[in-house]
Amino acid sequence: MNDLKQCILIVDVQTGFINEYTKHIPLLVENIQHKYKYAVAAKFFNPEHSFFRKLIKWDRFSPDSNDVELAFNFRKDGLIIEKSIYSCVSDDFINWLNDRGISAVHICGVDTDICVSKCAVDLFEMGIEPVVLSNLCASYAGTEAHNFGLATLKRFIGESQVI
Repeated sequence: MNDLKQCILIVDVQTGFINEYTKHIPLLVENIQHKYKYAVAAKFFNPEHSFFRKLIKWDRFSPDSNDVELAFNFRKDGLIIEKSIYSCVSDDFINWLNDRGISAVHICGVDTDICVSKCAVDLFEMGIEPVVLSNLCASYAGTEAHNFGLATLKRFIGESQVI
């Protein structure tokens, strides 16, 4: 797990996403992040005129709200990527990975069926090997949504990539 070519990506483990289905995740990711040379935390925020507000009618996660705060103690040498969309995978992030010779990204966090899946598929499509750590993922919408996300991921990125 501590191969120098790997890093951990912790997706949206934020105060606003913690509920009865996700409450176990912060401590798990806080503990595992130190087993990797590199750690990245993605933080979602919902800008004023976003499609989340317009199309989904979801107005939580204003940039200045408590919802956006990380729900765990992230290591001081880690990279935080703020995002206003489902995925944190951008050209800048891919360049950051490539500059460090990282060829595989272990992914965990919230929501398995949405942001975790989108990040994993985007990495796959950009030529970076995604590995989803299923026991370190959960969905705010519940166990059914989490399991749906895992099943979909196995089809998207390969069964062996969901461990």
